[in-house]
Amino acid sequence: MELGKIKQLLDAYFEGNTSLADEKILKDYFNNETVAEELLQYQPIFMGLKAAKAEQSTRVFSLGEPETKTIKGWWYSVAAALVVAFGIGTLYFTQPQYTQEEKEALAAFEKSKEAMLLLSENLNKGAERLTFVEQFETSKDKVFE
Repeated sequence: MELGKIKQLLDAYFEGNTSLADEKILKDYFNNETVAEELLQYQPIFMGLKAAKAEQSTRVFSLGEPETKTIKGWWYSVAAALVVAFGIGTLYFTQPQYTQEEKEALAAFEKSKEAMLLLSENLNKGAERLTFVEQFETSKDKVFE
């Protein structure tokens, strides 16, 4: 194979831009006896890849017995249901229970609060108009002096 194409494939290989077919061409080239002298430095890489591919482990792995998760799943479901029931019960029992008199007092308070807000808005409008009166007086005093 021509040397220029091999160099081009090597550059693409180190950039991560080669296809599997291109990598096979490079592996075949570097695992041959005839490698160009200027590319001999890359030969150990491809020979190491070939040796790594041929390695096999002789160790025996035991994964153990899988635990049944149905019991754990059942307990999780019961625990979740208890937490939800506890939350709903707490929310229900912590709500204040008002008597009829307290409810009427709260309604009266809300009405008086609305009346105060309306009064406040009207006073603010009146205060804005007073600034126009003050400006009128200062400009009148300048004219009549």
